Amino acid sequence: MLAAEPEGDGVLLVPLGPDGLPAGEVRRAPDAVTAVRSRPEVARWVWRSTAEVYPRLLAAGVRIERCYDIEAAEQLLLGHEGRLGEPRSAAAAWARLRNAPVPPDPPQRGAEPGTQDSLFEPGPVAPVPFEGLLAVYAEQQRRHDRAEHPGRMRLLTAAESAGMLVAAEMHRAGLPWRADEHRELLRELLGERYAGGGEPRRLAELADEVSAAFGRRVRPDLPADVVKAFAQAGIRVRSTRRWELEEIDHPAVKPLIAYKKLYRIWTAHGWSWLADWVRDGRFRPEYVPGGTVSGRWTTSGGGALQIPKVIRRAVVADEGWRLVVADADQMEPRVLAAISRDPGLMEVAGHPDDLYTRLSDRAFSGDRNHAKLALLGAIYGQTSGDGLKNLAALRRRFPRAVAYVDEAAKAGEEGRLVRTWLGRTSPRAVGAGEDEEAGIPQEAADLPAEDGGPASGFTPGYASGNARARGRFTRNFVVQGSAADWALVMLAALRRALAGMRAELVFFQHDEVIVHCPRQEAAAVAEAIREAGDEAGRVTFGLTPVRFPFTTAVVERYSDAK
Repeated sequence: MLAAEPEGDGVLLVPLGPDGLPAGEVRRAPDAVTAVRSRPEVARWVWRSTAEVYPRLLAAGVRIERCYDIEAAEQLLLGHEGRLGEPRSAAAAWARLRNAPVPPDPPQRGAEPGTQDSLFEPGPVAPVPFEGLLAVYAEQQRRHDRAEHPGRMRLLTAAESAGMLVAAEMHRAGLPWRADEHRELLRELLGERYAGGGEPRRLAELADEVSAAFGRRVRPDLPADVVKAFAQAGIRVRSTRRWELEEIDHPAVKPLIAYKKLYRIWTAHGWSWLADWVRDGRFRPEYVPGGTVSGRWTTSGGGALQIPKVIRRAVVADEGWRLVVADADQMEPRVLAAISRDPGLMEVAGHPDDLYTRLSDRAFSGDRNHAKLALLGAIYGQTSGDGLKNLAALRRRFPRAVAYVDEAAKAGEEGRLVRTWLGRTSPRAVGAGEDEEAGIPQEAADLPAEDGGPASGFTPGYASGNARARGRFTRNFVVQGSAADWALVMLAALRRALAGMRAELVFFQHDEVIVHCPRQEAAAVAEAIREAGDEAGRVTFGLTPVRFPFTTAVVERYSDAK
């Protein structure tokens, strides 16, 4: 291992021993690119921040195999110690070591439209002497040793650091995007644009239909105006959420739902978005590994993780190239089988075919829907209705699996820390609040309101201050977070497998990856994805019979994958 840190007009370097302490002489290189090129034998680079260093290396055509990101590690270790939320910069860690005043973290730089090439430019960084950075790294090694499961925690840190490399490489590569196709799609969906930046023709028409149905002028883009209009029509609604509107018998409902869908496309991925975010045939969002407390990724600007299915038509492979789109099949139920070590559920999840069908044959008399609702209800917090009956059947056949999430829920209700399989740790309580249709896994969206689905207002990954909500959060956290652990290890394995190809990882979202590759490499890429999923299962969870299969499609357009 070799530590590297910019200082003055150069970069300081020193080899590190297994204990994290310097094992040689400190040397200086003129810049990071020269430093890396001069030491090709280095197995792992240790540095303050991947986002600070690696984009400059990539711009110079330099790719590294492995790194250790000190600030990413600090975030994980603080969480493991029940101190999530404390400043996680190297400067803060150095101050804590010296019992000095701890500086706050600098504000996270948000991605700015039209400046995609500078997204990773570092903001103001508090100074840390090279010896201070080395001391922080050595102390982090001791803190890993004190973790509940040191080996797992070290794997998590390595995987998170690998994720930082993947994020920078995906930003550099960009997702292939046809601006002409996007514009044509917007014209088909929204109609002509009016001068002055007002709503396009189709939205204006739907707004008129909504107003006509209510018998007065109503602004469908203003929820309060819509709720008031329904009240005047004698219909009480709590919100304008789609699933609530669909329960109402009124002529305004159909055009209102259509308006909401198109309005979201216009504002989130319309002409302005296209002008701001697509350059030279690529969309380059800034990915934020571990952007949520569960370890799931987010993006800073551009809405990359919420690309509507209809807009995916604009994601087109280059001439002679293909998109290999792979979705992990029923990942969270399979993860529950692996972390709970429930023999029956591991046997069910030990096959690559449909998990819910096998589950229904074992415990629900062939009723796949009941089996699915029962298992997802156990993960997300099923509370009433038929859910309790389904959950009881699940508990009889798979007691260890249900007990695992029940214990996590109890721990959350009691304010105790809850960890993923590798050691990412939940906060004691997190403020609720996220976009009403964002952040909810698609499988959870199938649950009815009383069973923890979207209509209930429960958003996995967040928890409000009351004990019951915290319990529902931690119940899901141990599964969703462990799935994020698996996904990180899978990305690292896939990145390593693609290293000798022209193929590039260009997109990652929770349980889905897209690789852009020459047509001739597509079959090899699909096999690499399958093998990466299997390897991640073994490395993350140990030897279990659980399989982690993918549904993979080789397509020219992203929209053709589903």
